[in-house]
Amino acid sequence: MVRLAQIGVKHGHAAGKARALATDPRVEFAGIAEPDLVVRQLAASSPAYAGMPFLDSVDAILGDATIQAIAIEGSNAEGVAMAQQAAAAGKHIWLDKPAGDDWAAFCTLLETVRNQRLYFQMGYMFRYHPGFTLVQHLARSGDLGVIFAVRGNMSTNITRLHSPITTTSRAHIARHRGGILFDLGGHLIDQIVGLLGRPTAVQAILRNDASADLPAFADNTLATLQFSGALASVEISAMAPLPAARRFEVYGTRGTAILDPLEPAHELVVIRTEPSGRLQAGVSHLPLDVVSRQELYNRELDAFIRVILGEKALDRSIEHESLVQETLLRAVGSLPASRADPGAVDAPASANTLM
Repeated sequence: MVRLAQIGVKHGHAAGKARALATDPRVEFAGIAEPDLVVRQLAASSPAYAGMPFLDSVDAILGDATIQAIAIEGSNAEGVAMAQQAAAAGKHIWLDKPAGDDWAAFCTLLETVRNQRLYFQMGYMFRYHPGFTLVQHLARSGDLGVIFAVRGNMSTNITRLHSPITTTSRAHIARHRGGILFDLGGHLIDQIVGLLGRPTAVQAILRNDASADLPAFADNTLATLQFSGALASVEISAMAPLPAARRFEVYGTRGTAILDPLEPAHELVVIRTEPSGRLQAGVSHLPLDVVSRQELYNRELDAFIRVILGEKALDRSIEHESLVQETLLRAVGSLPASRADPGAVDAPASANTLM
């Protein structure tokens, strides 16, 4: 058994992550702490949190030596500070995305994690998506040849100006430079840098095309990432018709892989000029296990628990987590688009390493 708790409920994934904690038989769920009293009361009375224990303070979690790890589900602006408190208290960290927009604070958090010899896992649930997993396998095995282009779309539809519990509303997202790209872009950047490593240059177009009442909200965005021999693009808008047309495409010298739609994903389409293993020449339709969003959260938690129990190594190194966040902040303009960072990762981050 692993004793875990959750801090925060303002993140859009908070209820799903709490449900994962409450239903996993290996978890002793210590409860949820939300510093905002009004939000805590709203969440505690919400059906999404039915039967889950709410605690009176964050200190009740941080000061409990029996709690080994904490899921951080504060808003995008709160998460890193919450995680820093938890890491300083010696707790393993499951931090939901993105890791804020303060690069220095994020670097301090990772330093604390290293010094305390803790496990740190970002909440990018598509890491456990059968389609993305298969794309990564095909790319790493060489079945797609040398990757020269990647394209991803992670658009959504946000009509809410405000939300009483979560910060998945236009007003809250508008507080961050990059808007909808900042909020969702990390999902695709996580996959892209896993394939191609650290970009040599990052550029973005951040437009406001459908939010006249929030002129600071970048609701129609495009980021381009340049690599040695490759180019990637990330397209995200906040006003796509639902269900949103989300897709991921990887182009290599020996084949192309197309995941469309991302959710629910029934198949991966692979196009090759010659056969290879189970891949035929021409178009192959590779069936995928269809999993719900909640199941992806459950799989995230499963990986985290197994690391804590010593059953496996981390699926992403701490260097990879840093690279994803750095690249996201470069894309939205919170860091220089071209950076000479001698400590940066220049090749795809290897899995199964802690630090």
